[in-house]
Amino acid sequence: GGAAPLRPCSTRGAQDINKAVIDRIIRVDHAGEFGANRIYAGQMAVLGRSSVGPVIQQMWNQEKYHLKKFNELMVAYRVRPTVLLPFWNVAGFVLGAGSALLGKKGAMACTVAVEESISEHYNNQIRTLIEEDPEKYKELLQVIKQFRDEEQEHHDIGLEHDAEATPAYSVLKTAIQLGCKAAIFLSERI
Repeated sequence: GGAAPLRPCSTRGAQDINKAVIDRIIRVDHAGEFGANRIYAGQMAVLGRSSVGPVIQQMWNQEKYHLKKFNELMVAYRVRPTVLLPFWNVAGFVLGAGSALLGKKGAMACTVAVEESISEHYNNQIRTLIEEDPEKYKELLQVIKQFRDEEQEHHDIGLEHDAEATPAYSVLKTAIQLGCKAAIFLSERI
């Protein structure tokens, strides 16, 4: 039953969509979910056997589903991935492992910073798609809204696990969020 929404390139849908907007959204969201998977992989490499390991694993499992969905959407909408995936592969893992080396609070501070940035980014995309045509992009809007809500849950989990108690929290959060903004800007375009 769920295959129908994944056929926008059929004769009916291809000329209806704003291809440039959709390409940009799907490319950057795929890159973001790819990067999130690498961050959680890095955190699990360091903290996987600690008391917070199951919490990180649970969030990572959701990110794995998000990435799977964007892989499907890339095929359905015929969107090429960003050429920066090899870089995000390494950078995401290093960010995840590096933040985890600061301990549980450091990993959670990273989660809060990243997920806050991603929730804001998804909200911007939702506004864009609603301005374009909410009915035409109904399925994509549903996916982005669901994932935004799950990213917000991850953000809240990070706060519940003492992210703000990390030494130099505001500096760390700002640095990570600047990196997220740069990654979003670049991944949308190249």
